[in-house]
Amino acid sequence: MAGTKGLLLIYLVYVCCFKSMVCSSFSPLDGFFIDCGGNRTLKLEDGRVFEPDYGNADVGFSPTSHVVVLETDMDSSNESNDLGVYNSARVFTVASNYTFSTKEIGHHWLRLHFYPVENPHYNLTNAVFSVVSDGIRLLHEFSYSKFGKSSRLLKEYIIDVGASSLKDLVLTLSPVNGSVAFINGIEVVSVPNGLFGSKVIPVPLGTAVDMPTNVAFEMAYRINMGGPLLTPKNDTLWRTWEPDKPYLANPAAAHNVSANPGVIEYSAGVLAEAAPKWVYATAQEMANANVTDQKFNISWFFEVDQNFTYLVRFHFCDIVSVAPHSLIFNVYINNQSALNSFDISTKTMELSAAYFIDFLVNASVGSNQMLVQIGPSVLRNFPPNAILNGLEIIKISNPSDSLDGDFHAISIYPKSLKIKKWMPLAILSCLGSFALLLICLAVFFLCLHRSKKPKHQPSAWLSLPTQIGVSETKISTGSFASTAQSLGLGRILAFLEIREATNNFDESLVLGVGGFGKVYRGVLDNGVVVAVKRGNPRSQQGLTEFKTEIEMLSKLRHRHLVSLIGYCGELNEMILVYEFMASGPLRKHLYDSNLPPLTWKQRLEICIGAAKGLHYLHTGAAESIIHRDVKTTNILLDENLNAKVADFGLSKSGPTLEQTHVSTAVKGSFGYLDPEYFRRQQLTEKSDVYSFGVVLMEVLCARPAINPALPREQVNLAEWAMCWQKRGRLDQIMDPHLMGSANVESLRKFGETAEKCLAEQGVERPTMGDVLWNLEYALQLQETSIQTVADENSANYIPDIPDWSPQIEPADGDDAGTISNKESDAATSSLFSQLMDPKGR
Repeated sequence: MAGTKGLLLIYLVYVCCFKSMVCSSFSPLDGFFIDCGGNRTLKLEDGRVFEPDYGNADVGFSPTSHVVVLETDMDSSNESNDLGVYNSARVFTVASNYTFSTKEIGHHWLRLHFYPVENPHYNLTNAVFSVVSDGIRLLHEFSYSKFGKSSRLLKEYIIDVGASSLKDLVLTLSPVNGSVAFINGIEVVSVPNGLFGSKVIPVPLGTAVDMPTNVAFEMAYRINMGGPLLTPKNDTLWRTWEPDKPYLANPAAAHNVSANPGVIEYSAGVLAEAAPKWVYATAQEMANANVTDQKFNISWFFEVDQNFTYLVRFHFCDIVSVAPHSLIFNVYINNQSALNSFDISTKTMELSAAYFIDFLVNASVGSNQMLVQIGPSVLRNFPPNAILNGLEIIKISNPSDSLDGDFHAISIYPKSLKIKKWMPLAILSCLGSFALLLICLAVFFLCLHRSKKPKHQPSAWLSLPTQIGVSETKISTGSFASTAQSLGLGRILAFLEIREATNNFDESLVLGVGGFGKVYRGVLDNGVVVAVKRGNPRSQQGLTEFKTEIEMLSKLRHRHLVSLIGYCGELNEMILVYEFMASGPLRKHLYDSNLPPLTWKQRLEICIGAAKGLHYLHTGAAESIIHRDVKTTNILLDENLNAKVADFGLSKSGPTLEQTHVSTAVKGSFGYLDPEYFRRQQLTEKSDVYSFGVVLMEVLCARPAINPALPREQVNLAEWAMCWQKRGRLDQIMDPHLMGSANVESLRKFGETAEKCLAEQGVERPTMGDVLWNLEYALQLQETSIQTVADENSANYIPDIPDWSPQIEPADGDDAGTISNKESDAATSSLFSQLMDPKGR
């Protein structure tokens, strides 16, 4: 609270002292501020003056015969001038233009203000229209009803005036399907020269490339990290900077810091207009995790449009260090390294100096999110910390000259403009269409003359049903009542059938809740008891995990893997139906339940069963499969306590013979993540081995993998257990219920196996086959001791012998005299994000 109060105090003082200076420091050569439909001059507190569009000598709009001016009944004297531009709108019933005669060519801000003013003539909320500027489609069939918000809307673009040999900036609004178009305000302002460089760094990292030319930009996000909302009053370019809190994946991982804006300086080559001093005077840095080795990242998520390229600008200013070259950290975009061991002071040569850097990033296909992260460098002898002051994410128009989907702007652009540009495009389009028609005809004739052969069942993903409405039948493709095939993907169940099996998803039948959704107990028509996992539409895990689970389980059959009985993709549902495991997850047999404790022999047998399932995934299937989410909640037990591995939503096909790893985004569960996989985003079978090592320690100690309620050194089970294992005193932290029943040699072999699984480097870890062999040997030692030793107080067991100190054999490459540090998110307390979802799966 003290930090927040200090930040606000600095902010208020700076506003009072420097507001007038800021507002007058930038004088653009072109500055058009238009109040569309208004009838008076609006003077805003930030220095902008909006003039009515009608009769304005600097602006022309046409046709005037199809314009209706709307004004609200509000008393303008009681309304802030800053909001006055939204009190009126100009409505167009046909495609119409605004033309701005600019004094200079180059980049210009184009800001469009929209708000559906209430009036008796038109329902502007449902108006559908498109907007084009200089051949760039800005909005395609835009409607406030689709926008889903009732607040004022500001769309901000950067248009390159003169790129098409036209000095005028032309804005075209076109109603769609008999609707109307409207706009409340327009700003056209010169962008200072040098604000955008000629070179930009691509991610994944490569040689700097030229900034794309003849493109337009749309401001997607402009964020003030660690600071308050900055309005146009505080920015010489009349920009708005919003706080970063709504985008933080885990607010507890970040700590906001601030400095006096008066001490901020701009580095050589950095324009003062790049960002206000307010932005550089606040930042987010890594919070104190109260652990010895902080290895977590601060993460922000931003929703973006797929299949577009983005310019991502990072603003840095070292306001936390006491000396240069003491703040070194990494920056990541979409799990790709952008800056490695970055030192701000090498760029600025001093502290409290502003600096920014641009990256070119393609939005991930299949994902509408961009992940931005900062975190500590792997370099030693530097305090773990990272800092970010500001962030801008800017969409770049695509090859179709569009910023809103893949739609060309030619159809609504005036024919008199850019005819030389669209004529070649039209000819190419016709030639392309003709070629496509010839190809389609050729394929059609080939299909007619092809001899009919038996169709093979495809191994690819089977499209899911997408019926709309209410299912009225229990007969669905692949069900017992259907003659259709399910293509080897398991029985396809009707939603009605599943609803009846679970008594309309009765809450009393809930077996558990996970990241995907709730799991219910159900009984099918044929009397088979099943577990029904119903996807939660608000879950971050969705269609991708649903498909992966079906595809994986449909080609896997093993007595130690949970079997998929069927699934349902009807009515936009995502439901998976498994064999019922009567005894539930392994975790509830270890702690936080009233179930009787498992014996040492039972625990060994359960671990062996799970190891067999994972060993089959790695070596027994047609292709290697990496589970990627091994944990005690994903090991299920039947009525006889036989273990089966479950939940394949994150599974990935393993590397081929020519590969050593699979490069993929980091996913998994907090406390079980392989630190090497986390650092390098390189997935191997040894990542499952590490997670299984955590499971072994969880089985032995009967406590969670991460428990933030414990003292700092005990929070992470893997690290804490390895401390005791290397000292030869693992018995001191084992489940007290095992005292007097676990054989000394059996426990020793178990501890050695877990230690090797938890090795820092993947190459030092055993295969699951080796793990399985060692666990079976530990079980053999336990069973042999039971048969040969009648005296239950024999020293071959562990009642409570404080002086017991077994001989320790260090794993290959390990130093038995040191304790390794896990370079993973798992090394932190639960205060911090576990990458995609703090709750894990």
